[in-house]
Amino acid sequence: MTNPTPTPVKLAIVYYSTYGTNHAMAQVAAEAARAAGAEVRLLKVPETAPQAVIDTQDAWKAQQERSADVQTATPADLEWADAYLFSSPTRFGGAASQVRAFIDTLGGLWGTGKLANKTFSAMTSAQNPNGGQETTLMTLYTTAMHWGAILVPPGYTDPVIFASGGNPYGASVTAGGQPLSDEDRATIAHQARRLVEVTARLNG
Repeated sequence: MTNPTPTPVKLAIVYYSTYGTNHAMAQVAAEAARAAGAEVRLLKVPETAPQAVIDTQDAWKAQQERSADVQTATPADLEWADAYLFSSPTRFGGAASQVRAFIDTLGGLWGTGKLANKTFSAMTSAQNPNGGQETTLMTLYTTAMHWGAILVPPGYTDPVIFASGGNPYGASVTAGGQPLSDEDRATIAHQARRLVEVTARLNG
């Protein structure tokens, strides 16, 4: 008798990106997670800034156009998933308001226990290395703890973590408009694979 084929991990990668860094990070994570056998939904949170404001900044408007085909996240996506990977730019030491606004729509799921026992990991970016990257990750993890989620940070589980800056809480990119470095891409891919692998063990 053969063993049944394991059910793929269902991973929701939820991000917000003003200028493109976290979108690129989410895409790298999605590619790595799919290669690791996961079923992935790549999702952007709803935009809350007025379109008139976005239209005044060419880079912001260009990113909006680049990501027009990305599905917008809904509470149903989080109910579907076994695992969550959130990616947000840092705003004053915490996640962007668009991410927090989306999280605030999840009270119904939280209240019925439908966010509990899912795995959770987080990524971020900021303009400088000390711009609140670690506090952004920690506040996202605090939210996940309220859900009853199981935290899966990368820790120092691979040498690539040190090569990209050594953040054990999650991939964190110093964003100045440049493409992701090879080191950043390797760290993001490792974090995504680790999330899928740990989730698969827990589901097994």
